Amino acid sequence: MQLFYTPDIEPAHPQYFLSEEESKHAIRVLRLEVGSEVQLIDGRGGFYTAVIQDAHPKRTILQITSVTESYNKRNHYLHLAVAPTKNIERLEWFLEKATEIGIDEVSLVISQRSERKEAKVDRLNKIITAAIKQSIKAYHPVLNEPVKLPELLARPFDGQRFIAHCEPGDKLNLRGELLPHGRYLILIGPEGDFTPAEIESALQNGFKPITLGESRLRTETAALEACFEVNFLNRI
Repeated sequence: MQLFYTPDIEPAHPQYFLSEEESKHAIRVLRLEVGSEVQLIDGRGGFYTAVIQDAHPKRTILQITSVTESYNKRNHYLHLAVAPTKNIERLEWFLEKATEIGIDEVSLVISQRSERKEAKVDRLNKIITAAIKQSIKAYHPVLNEPVKLPELLARPFDGQRFIAHCEPGDKLNLRGELLPHGRYLILIGPEGDFTPAEIESALQNGFKPITLGESRLRTETAALEACFEVNFLNRI
């Protein structure tokens, strides 16, 4: 399957022009020709089958032959708010793997102990795009610009809210708390964890404390574990 990401495609239009970058990849790298069948995803749930009409390396013309809306739409909505890691490659790894497993939205949250205060969202979005093509997903996760924790805590969210942290105290297990096929927002802190004051503020804003197991996990590992658990618990 030759899959291309085409966010500007319109289902009602029978033709589509691949971007110069995608055209070059299709014709120069993949050696596709007139009559070759390809698949397209728009990041909004649309999955398309098309045939090459003009194999031009800068402006390949496609004829759309079929459209599937809401392709493999997930039965829940997962929003992870994750502190950017000091080593940006670890954050990139998390975004790639979480996209492949299944995630809908990611916020990069800056807390008091965050060692990284910024991130290049454009580059990170390219990693997400490559991951949806790899895993054949028609929905492109939303990646939000970095936001300070107090601002994120104050934002409304229509769903269950959780915070994973390493401070002592009673914590819940997602298996027993997660309402099936719901909407979830989960907070994952930086390498030094959230401060006690930040945890208390999250609790006051309706977040429930959760455990992700007995091991002390890196930020990106904890975020991926939360992503996996939510997806696993929503399989039925």
